[in-house]
Amino acid sequence: MKRILLACSAGMSTSLLVSKMKEAADAKGIETEIWAVAQDKAPKEMERADVLLIGPQMRFMKKKFSITANEVGIPLDVIDPMAYGRVDGEAVLNKALELIGE
Repeated sequence: MKRILLACSAGMSTSLLVSKMKEAADAKGIETEIWAVAQDKAPKEMERADVLLIGPQMRFMKKKFSITANEVGIPLDVIDPMAYGRVDGEAVLNKALELIGE
């Protein structure tokens, strides 16, 4: 199972993206757990994730999150703004899988 964590300002704006990513994973037959949290909950949630994707509006937090991500041994990146804006669940899922090494 792939555990994909998304972090955004309040944890709300990525909820539709999470749904679209789950649909894409199901269509590909990939077992996933995908969830979104507010930025203040991300460091704790990283402990149970395989990858962290940050909303483009939080790009400035990448350096801060990378410290925790390195400690727990997970990759992280900022979600592509175009994919985020289009709510392209498949593109964001593919990026997460790429980071995980799938």
